Amino acid sequence: MIEFQAVTKRYPDGTVAVDSLDLTVEDGRITVFVGPSGCGKTTSLRMINRMIDPTSGTILLNGKDIRESDPPLLRRGIGYVIQHAGLFPHRTVLDNVATVPLLSGVDKRTARSRAAELMELVGLPSTMAKRYPAQLSGGQQQRVGVARALAADPPVLLMDEPFSAVDPIVRDDLQQQLLRLQSELDKTIVFVTHDIDEAIKLGDRVAVFRVGGRLAQYDSPSALLAKPADDFVSSFVGRDRGYRALGFLTATGIPVGEVATVRAGDAPERAREALVDGWAVVVDEQNRPLGWVSADLLSTMDKSVDTEALVSGGSLFEVDSSAGGTAGSLRNALDAALSSPAAVGIAVDGTGAVVGGVTADTVLSALADARSSGEVPG
Repeated sequence: MIEFQAVTKRYPDGTVAVDSLDLTVEDGRITVFVGPSGCGKTTSLRMINRMIDPTSGTILLNGKDIRESDPPLLRRGIGYVIQHAGLFPHRTVLDNVATVPLLSGVDKRTARSRAAELMELVGLPSTMAKRYPAQLSGGQQQRVGVARALAADPPVLLMDEPFSAVDPIVRDDLQQQLLRLQSELDKTIVFVTHDIDEAIKLGDRVAVFRVGGRLAQYDSPSALLAKPADDFVSSFVGRDRGYRALGFLTATGIPVGEVATVRAGDAPERAREALVDGWAVVVDEQNRPLGWVSADLLSTMDKSVDTEALVSGGSLFEVDSSAGGTAGSLRNALDAALSSPAAVGIAVDGTGAVVGGVTADTVLSALADARSSGEVPG
């Protein structure tokens, strides 16, 4: 457990970066610090491992004042991941990951063996072990950074905007990897971001900071969206917070209807017979969706359904057949329906095969049921 007790950081020029912060970070959870630039979120994070010392107040780590710990020794027990990974450019991936165990006195063979295990854990193939950071993509470098931070098996992991420098697709994958790792490792993670969507996706608890280093609200993501503490939090969370809140309502139980499908390579005449409301999903031999085809598109095809001419299928959502409904959230289901050119979200099973579809009207009906049952505010 990490406790901030009336913590203030004031610089010599009088600038107050953090102002009387009182906050408790729970063990085994992801706590996200979020807010605009200059709000003190990174300063607060860096005070935990004494890269910055507070001007006043106390920070406790498992009940012990961190000022009683030698800074280098303290940092060896706290993993630290930063933007751009901060890797050693002249060390291989394997040796970058093995750095902290070696500093802690572990022999090289054991340290490298541990590093190889961690590479696999964060999704890096063993073939990358002998590469250097410059030979990796940005997302791969961030995975190495996470592996290195975990190498000494620290109970606490600090992450300072680690995914902000990569593209959206890689960022989403890294976020999913972090959630997977946390489900396996149960670390106490403090994560800094300026992105409210990332904060809501990752955080068990979210601390919203306002400019001047004051804590505006500290709550669960669902509570933050449902009941912002004031106009600043409401503005920062955004006007579409109602849509974001759908991410906390399960889509289990939403009825999945039939959806028209045709095989890639089918004759256009046969495909045209399968259309429903002018559209059909084109699938491969494993019944996995490739895209949508319309009556207009079919009229331009001669001998077979051309997969190069398909319309993007939009987002998908996965069905949990054991639960009798979708495994994702109402937000996932609604997004699938709204992003589909046919206004039908494609439902897939665990193998990625098409099992049916859902419409926005079906999702909104489920939302109405959730409101009437008290799951969400009316």
